[in-house]
Amino acid sequence: MILLFAFIGILLALLAICVFRAVRQTNIQSPESEVSVSRLRDILQKGQSATTVGLPENFDRRTAQYAAGLRSLLQAETVSSVQSEISEKFDRFHQVMAETFPLLHKNCEKYDFDGSLLFHWKGKSAQNPILLMNHLDVVEAVGAWKHAPFAGEIADGRIYGRGALDDKGPLYVMYQAVEELLAEGFVPPCDVYLASSCTEEIGGTGAGKTAKWLQEKGIRLRFLLDEGGMLVDRPMTGVDGIYAMIGVLEKGIGNVKFIAKSSGGHASAPPNNTPLVRLGRLMSALEDNYPFRMELPRPLLEMLRRLTPNVPFAFRLVTANLWLFQPLLKVLVTKVPMLAAMSRTTVAFTTAKGSDGYNVLPQEAFVTANIRYSHHQAVEETHRILHDFAKKYDIETEILNAEEPAPVVDYGSAEFRLVEETIQTVYPGVQVSPYVMTGGTDARFYKDLTASALRFAPLYITADQLARVHGVDESLFIYTLAFGVDFYKKLLERL
Repeated sequence: MILLFAFIGILLALLAICVFRAVRQTNIQSPESEVSVSRLRDILQKGQSATTVGLPENFDRRTAQYAAGLRSLLQAETVSSVQSEISEKFDRFHQVMAETFPLLHKNCEKYDFDGSLLFHWKGKSAQNPILLMNHLDVVEAVGAWKHAPFAGEIADGRIYGRGALDDKGPLYVMYQAVEELLAEGFVPPCDVYLASSCTEEIGGTGAGKTAKWLQEKGIRLRFLLDEGGMLVDRPMTGVDGIYAMIGVLEKGIGNVKFIAKSSGGHASAPPNNTPLVRLGRLMSALEDNYPFRMELPRPLLEMLRRLTPNVPFAFRLVTANLWLFQPLLKVLVTKVPMLAAMSRTTVAFTTAKGSDGYNVLPQEAFVTANIRYSHHQAVEETHRILHDFAKKYDIETEILNAEEPAPVVDYGSAEFRLVEETIQTVYPGVQVSPYVMTGGTDARFYKDLTASALRFAPLYITADQLARVHGVDESLFIYTLAFGVDFYKKLLERL
């Protein structure tokens, strides 16, 4: 009985400690900070503010100017294609850029790698150069758009168009910042490289060619800043606040073909276990019995720690006490698809083919899967697991392509803090967090040129806008453009 009471006492003590730690994280922000976030949200969504505090200089004039500039970029259609990386449409876009950013083209050395651009802005020193980058190609615009995808229409404080978020909005504010600094006579303390590939959306060679050229020149970068996370309003269900999510971990990417074979035949007398049936069983079994191990990477744990003050209390009880509840957290993240994708290798079946006739059993059928490799189960182990899994269903595997995960960036580094402090200067009240990238970026091509490949675009978006990336009616609030320009200007001035 004494042991039972002692055990109950220990449990109650642990519970009290956990509740105390969770409550201590509640409303950790000051009331002034909460007001600042609310005011910032009004500015970014509506262009309205009861005070000029926190507003960029000449906000209304610049917003109109920047929206018009971005509109011209959106009207120049740049859909990339796996059929051919080279296209005249990129040449036309280059001309629009030359008209929009004349000082950039006058003062910076320009290199063209089959449509992918690199500018060299010479600074006071060639030591410790940096690279700012994005991409100029976009995905196709299918579906029923309310606003024409290549018109750059402005309505309700938003600019609509394919690429508004991914990635012409970030591209515009980056080059506009350089244009304005050049007009002011600013000379950066170090060399600055500016890159825009035309093959990012198809996983093409543009960024690779640019990186190879830099490497051949013996250039080692202090850091690079590519697309990735953004300023996301309410980044997860139940999480209040605006968070600047800086990508520090990028998973690997690849594609695998699963092939089922048979002797074929007429569909009027089908045998059991035909190729399509076996493929269907494989896909269902893989989804129901996921073979990949769940592990919580350090950047994800740090992200959850930083989100803790603004999550619901039940979840905060867990995230504020990871010393005790980390095993439970592994279970919980499986219920949230985005968190699960950050914590394990993922397999998404994307294409399929059987026979060419309705009444013909295929001699060979296949499905392909897009793979995102985790750091703890990278390419080799993932392929072994998939091969062994497929053998159970008499299915062969073929590796179409595979890239290892990119190196993880230290979120305690001086480069991360530089970006973090610049964000907080430009966007008062915004909190900053490291972020696990589940998608791929061109930054992965530069892994041999820098240990600090940061992934962040300094523009504000809502969850609805994020869901429309690559979807219908992609849009960006025009009021975030001036903030984005100021971010790049201040970042360059702080080097």
